[in-house]
Amino acid sequence: MKAWYISARARVRNVIRDKWLYMMLLPGIVYFIVFKYVPMYGIMMAFQDYKPYLGFKHSPWVGLKHFERFFGEPQFWMLFRNTVVLALYNMIFFFPLPILLALMLNELRSERFKRFVQMFVYIPHFVSWVVVAGIFYMLLTTENGIVNEWIYKISGEKIAFLLEPEWFRAIIVTQSIWKEAGWGTIIFLAALSGVDMQLYEAARIDGAGRWRQLWHITLPAIRNTISILLILRLGHFLDSGFEPIFLMLAPTNREVGEVFDTYVYVKGLTQAQYSYSAAVGLFKSAAGLLLVLGSNWLAKRFGQEGVY
Repeated sequence: MKAWYISARARVRNVIRDKWLYMMLLPGIVYFIVFKYVPMYGIMMAFQDYKPYLGFKHSPWVGLKHFERFFGEPQFWMLFRNTVVLALYNMIFFFPLPILLALMLNELRSERFKRFVQMFVYIPHFVSWVVVAGIFYMLLTTENGIVNEWIYKISGEKIAFLLEPEWFRAIIVTQSIWKEAGWGTIIFLAALSGVDMQLYEAARIDGAGRWRQLWHITLPAIRNTISILLILRLGHFLDSGFEPIFLMLAPTNREVGEVFDTYVYVKGLTQAQYSYSAAVGLFKSAAGLLLVLGSNWLAKRFGQEGVY
């Protein structure tokens, strides 16, 4: 009992000593409590036949009815395929780009030019998805679109990028890369700033060139950061991104563009099937949780730092 009391007093002293650091954490803690944990109360809606006028307490319980309906829908495998394919495209083409961009920025010797490039690649992050969709529309439309005008001058034909299904996924991934790749470099640049410069000096003395320094010093220095971000990314594997997909959807590309996020919007908001859409959302969250747990376990098995 005495040891517990001494430990508790030491913790209180540490909190008082670092009170301003805890104050800095407070807005983030409040944000997660209000917008992440409190809304979890609504999960019970997925197991109810929810009626707004009855509320959570009085809406009838239906068990796994909505999940059975969802897995039995003819659209399920189409939604699953589209979501997984888009997620794989993002993992293959989008996830490595911030790493490569951060490595290239780290190699720049002129600080002024480096800051200019950073500003240039950060700006798209602050552009609304509606504006991004408008830009791509102006570039790719067959009606005086810049890209199609070039293609027409070369081949005499125009390509309906915005309507043909085979171009939809490439457009979505390209939008994500243009908008978010630069912003994603921030964490990797922060990790690279902590690399001991004496390691590079020792490597140069030993005759190592820029590529060997990159392979044996720079990449190992950010390996744990890459591992952690990959695990967190897998937690959002089925989150294909509602805004860019919804804005680019058309009747002709819906077979390859309809994903869980847009399906939840249609069922939940436009058709008022709240319990059913909650069940779909819970399925996505459960799948993300399993991916995080599995990838974290694999990372630990391979000697990397996990999320926990």
